[in-house]
Amino acid sequence: MPVFTRLSQSSPPGGPEAGPATEPEAVQEAGASVSRLAHLRAWRTRHPRAARALRRTTTALAAALVLGALLLPNTLPALAPGSFTRVPAEAVAGVVVALALPRRPRLAAAVLYGLGLTVLTAVNLLDMGFNEYLGRGFNAALDWDLLPDAQAYVADTLGGAVATAAAVGAVVLILLLAAVLVAATVRLAETLARHRARATRGALAAGTVWVTCSALGLTLFGGPIASERAAGALRAHAQRTVDSLRDEAAFARQAKADSFGATPPGQLLPDLRGKDVIFTFIESYGRSAIEDPVMAPGVGRTLDTSTEALAEAGFHARSGWLTSATFGGSSWLGHSTAMSGLWIDNQRRYRTVTAGEHLTLTKAFRKTGAWDTVGVMPGVQKGWPEEEWYGLDRLYDAFDLGYRGPKFSWSTMPDQYALEAFQRRVHGRKRDKPLMSFVILTSSHQPWAPIPRMVGWDELGDGSVFDAIQKAGNKASDVLTDTTRSREEYGKSIQYSVTSLTQWLERYGTDDTVLVFLGDHQPIARVSGDRASRDVPVSLVAKDPKVLEKIDGWNWTEGLRPAADAPVWRMDSFRDRFLKAYGSTPHPSKG
Repeated sequence: MPVFTRLSQSSPPGGPEAGPATEPEAVQEAGASVSRLAHLRAWRTRHPRAARALRRTTTALAAALVLGALLLPNTLPALAPGSFTRVPAEAVAGVVVALALPRRPRLAAAVLYGLGLTVLTAVNLLDMGFNEYLGRGFNAALDWDLLPDAQAYVADTLGGAVATAAAVGAVVLILLLAAVLVAATVRLAETLARHRARATRGALAAGTVWVTCSALGLTLFGGPIASERAAGALRAHAQRTVDSLRDEAAFARQAKADSFGATPPGQLLPDLRGKDVIFTFIESYGRSAIEDPVMAPGVGRTLDTSTEALAEAGFHARSGWLTSATFGGSSWLGHSTAMSGLWIDNQRRYRTVTAGEHLTLTKAFRKTGAWDTVGVMPGVQKGWPEEEWYGLDRLYDAFDLGYRGPKFSWSTMPDQYALEAFQRRVHGRKRDKPLMSFVILTSSHQPWAPIPRMVGWDELGDGSVFDAIQKAGNKASDVLTDTTRSREEYGKSIQYSVTSLTQWLERYGTDDTVLVFLGDHQPIARVSGDRASRDVPVSLVAKDPKVLEKIDGWNWTEGLRPAADAPVWRMDSFRDRFLKAYGSTPHPSKG
């Protein structure tokens, strides 16, 4: 049967062009490939020197890529030329394996080696980003949930198109990286096989150098010459993952035990009955804001001025330090740690505790039956099931505060407006019971551009007054790329948030108002500095002297600015200290 007859019988209804390539087309394509290969061989024959130079250059680039991937550090400060002047054990081992295997297994091993280098490089790049922003490395067991939050942050800060482009770009980068590294390892494996004798002598020499340098502990540019950086990095990540999975089970048992879990309602917070108590978190309000030479002058003046203004209004304050469970982000971990008395430093712990019945400080107020409890969270823009875990009778989120003004990057509304809306809709209304409020302020959230500024409290309206302020502010992209400006603008944002809160208290606070405000975590590492602590300021403000007398034993500093030597507690100790200070009696629940 003729070829065209067989093709017509097997073609799909749409004709030959709707299905796979016809046999003549396949033959043509094969012929074209052979022609291109023949052309390349002819070019090599005509230009042997150029071909040899190209081959050597390609091989050298492949070797540089592989060595670079093996020696790539996981922090930006370590990304220096000296970090790449090492002899990696993984390279020596790779050469030995390539020389020992026949062709097909060798190619398979080379492909797997290249994919392993891709994973290693991706993990190192993630470590760089996490260390730069969160002050810690990437955790494969815990941190995937943070990637959508990161994309949402980029969308709010730089726009949805940029966020989408960044996500697509990251995927393309990983695929391209995999293709390049696999091509590089296959190229090197084939080159080693063609020059087996010389490669064997080179591997023996490199192995001898590695063993000698390792045994003698020789260093260069501050690091060991004999490196096992890649294996060590993968081993550390594997151990981190295993430890995290084990921690989840242990923490679940810990969360069931509660020193105040069985305390009767009448024995909770008796010394605060009749008081309106407000717990307020200021986003990224960390110790660096008070002690860093760039931010401290402005923030210090604001705290001192606010202390004096509050004193004139009859309020007095005490301040100390708490060590947060998180750094640079994941604010909800700081909130839940302070309110639960448990150390919640990762997303798995957060999910575990919020799914249980552990008593939060805010829920203790509701349990008494003596307070109405509300949450004011302008940063919440979707369903928030944790509302019940916190013990809130009512939650006011970004859509419940009547704001009609512009967003300020990630922050949905200025703190001054959020506080005024809280006054109008909640705090200023008459009620049968006193109020316990849980307020999360957001204006000091990165990228600190644009930053709101204070306006007359009577001018706030629906927030439209901030249109011109937002348009005249800095662009987020300009501040994000400049570390010095980021630090300066961060300091200004803290000044704004503290001023908003303390002016609100002066304006609307009463004899029965008790305000506790604190930071949730330090700002990102790029702003707070290398090796910055995890400490955040915490202040308690009240008119009634008896409220402050209850915490005399805490030895906190007078005023809103904690002294450098003021007590430093872990944030998870705050709940129990607060409950005991105001008369609560521990009655442990069984774990």
